[in-house]
Amino acid sequence: MPQVVLKLSTSKLNEMKGYYKKQLKPNTPANAMFAAKTSACTITAYRSGKVLFQGSQPQVEADKWGKAPASGTKTGKTSSPNHAYHPEDTLFTSSHIGSDEAGTGDYFGPITVAAAYVTKEQIPILKSIGVKDSKHLTDAQITDLAKQIVAMKIPYSLLRLNNTKYNQWQRKGWSQGKMKTILHHQALDRLLKKISPETPDGILVDQFSQPEVYKKHLKSEGLQLQKNVYFMTKAESHSIAVATGSIIARSAFVKAMNQLEFDTGLPIPKGASSKVDQAAASVIRHYGEAKLEEIAKVHFANTQKAKKMV
Repeated sequence: MPQVVLKLSTSKLNEMKGYYKKQLKPNTPANAMFAAKTSACTITAYRSGKVLFQGSQPQVEADKWGKAPASGTKTGKTSSPNHAYHPEDTLFTSSHIGSDEAGTGDYFGPITVAAAYVTKEQIPILKSIGVKDSKHLTDAQITDLAKQIVAMKIPYSLLRLNNTKYNQWQRKGWSQGKMKTILHHQALDRLLKKISPETPDGILVDQFSQPEVYKKHLKSEGLQLQKNVYFMTKAESHSIAVATGSIIARSAFVKAMNQLEFDTGLPIPKGASSKVDQAAASVIRHYGEAKLEEIAKVHFANTQKAKKMV
């Protein structure tokens, strides 16, 4: 569906709200100032100043209020960050929650999701001890940083989706995107309760799907997006809170993988490479195919490749 996004001032938003007074929708999305529906499109104005025009002819309505930059005009599905839930840069220096996950592309081991609440005063401290995008850290560094984060008493919530449950959800027709959505939502809910009555200036989720898809997954389970939630790809490179959540999630995943090696007495590699095929075949030879149900994401192609090796 064609979309156009404009960035407008608060006074312009108020002017728009008056203009569309007779076409305002009774229900507005989270973070929205108002929503309206015309014959040309649906208009959603967010408190951040971003206005989303979506429908058959969004450009016609958007042109009444301003001109969108070239990257702000979108047609169909896109991974562009210029959606209405993209955060302002000020969020990165404020007291906010960040959430991220680990283990989604790995055949063995659980999916882990962690949300962390970092105050603006703690941001420079976390930077000074080396907190950054976990993709640029070794497993040993991640384990050490996770211990320091816990010692600092940074509030966090950690969820682990074991493989037995993962495989059950997958057979129910759940995509990995839906699984991650529900896990992030639960982690955020638990953390918000933990820090209550304190409220964060915002919540930033490392984006793995378009916000509307994320909201659709929530709605399918009778859930709603929390207030002041934003989405951004590569968020851990911009937000220390997301980087902190990423480190906690990755540390839990590494710990789980080490435990699998201890329990099986076999090498259990990360990822989904040919080495993983061989490891899965070894698990089958030693423990039978049923063991994979407990320790692997069996719908991955690695399962069939491993069976051919046995």
